[in-house]
Amino acid sequence: MTNHEIQRKKNVKIMEKTVVELFAGVGGFRCGLNKVELKNDKVKENGNWKFVWANQWEPSTKTQDAFDCYSKRFGSEDVSNVDIFEVNKKEIPNHTLLVGGFPCQDYSVAQTLSNSKGIEGKKGVLWWAIADVLKAKKTPFVFLENVDRLLLSPASQRGRDFGIILRSFYDNGYAVEWRVINAGEYGFQQKRRRTYIIAYHKTTNYYKEMKKINMKDIVLTNGIFAKQFPTKSEILDSNMTNISNYKDLVDISDNFKNQFYNSGVMFNGEVFTAKLESDCNEVFVLRKIRETKDVDEKYFLSEDKIEKFRYLKGYKRIPRVKPNGETYMYSEGAMSFPDNLDLPARTMLTSESGVSRTTHVIEDYKTNKLRLLTPLECERINGFPDAWTNTGMTDKKRYFMMGNALVVGVVEKIGIELEKIIEKED
Repeated sequence: MTNHEIQRKKNVKIMEKTVVELFAGVGGFRCGLNKVELKNDKVKENGNWKFVWANQWEPSTKTQDAFDCYSKRFGSEDVSNVDIFEVNKKEIPNHTLLVGGFPCQDYSVAQTLSNSKGIEGKKGVLWWAIADVLKAKKTPFVFLENVDRLLLSPASQRGRDFGIILRSFYDNGYAVEWRVINAGEYGFQQKRRRTYIIAYHKTTNYYKEMKKINMKDIVLTNGIFAKQFPTKSEILDSNMTNISNYKDLVDISDNFKNQFYNSGVMFNGEVFTAKLESDCNEVFVLRKIRETKDVDEKYFLSEDKIEKFRYLKGYKRIPRVKPNGETYMYSEGAMSFPDNLDLPARTMLTSESGVSRTTHVIEDYKTNKLRLLTPLECERINGFPDAWTNTGMTDKKRYFMMGNALVVGVVEKIGIELEKIIEKED
């Protein structure tokens, strides 16, 4: 009998595993947390998380393919297709866990003109929608994903953007753990580096428990990421800073600068960040995801396309001119052509369907001829069920969705720890 079941038997009020998903896309977080399967076009959710509300809206486009996919797979009830900034955050259902993959943007803030005490962020920056939900709902746990360069941006003031995010969490009463995870280093199908962020509110049991632990130990052994994504014990570099020493978000925006490494934790504004090296020997090779049946001819490359790819992926030294008229040599190293089937896939981009340096080219299973990845293979590279995005959108859009998606297996592993934690809450 699980702790959850024992508490229920004793009629103890326990925290429910309810989720709100922002910027839902085609449902990567839900697929991971609930170990989703797709059989005969029907979805089976094998996890214990109840998704009570989701939002997906793509601006400046007539078609809402991601929303349509999410709705088809999970049903349209409690799924919103409006600009998140138009949503009254207080009307979002109460929930235990807030999840979402938000884009890396310019997070700078300033004083409002009308009220010198007010603070406004750059318009349209989706982080502020997350911050508004935290302010309105005081969600106990938060699980977010972003690109790895989030920790470094902007180039002119390294670490400022992540500093603003940490200060926002601090102002709303949260502790934070983060880790940059390269999925390919932990036995997943793709060398995809992403920043994963977990935050927990000071009212939770988990916050009170972790507050007693040395921050270095949280990063190395005791934290959420450390338990599922082991690292070597040696810390390659580290530093500490204190986000609470700054007056407010404006002060952070104007003056904060810090070197954030691939792992870290924040408690009460104090921030410890460390550079760690992964410790996993498992490798998932690209050949495992290849289709073994006959593949449509449209995915195969003509001789002209092969030569084009050969040039794009080859070594180059190209003379270029700077805006000031100064000339320089631009160099580009050679890439494997075709892609090495005995390694994980490279990071998939939204441009996967086009003829570009970053597009994957593989040998076909049956013919050994060179071809593009199929949309189904792209789904497999991210860990989605086969044909997940086959909901009426074009192939090009299916590639785009997978270029924007996360690695489902990483979410699943983090979800295992979150479930253990929430079962101890009351």
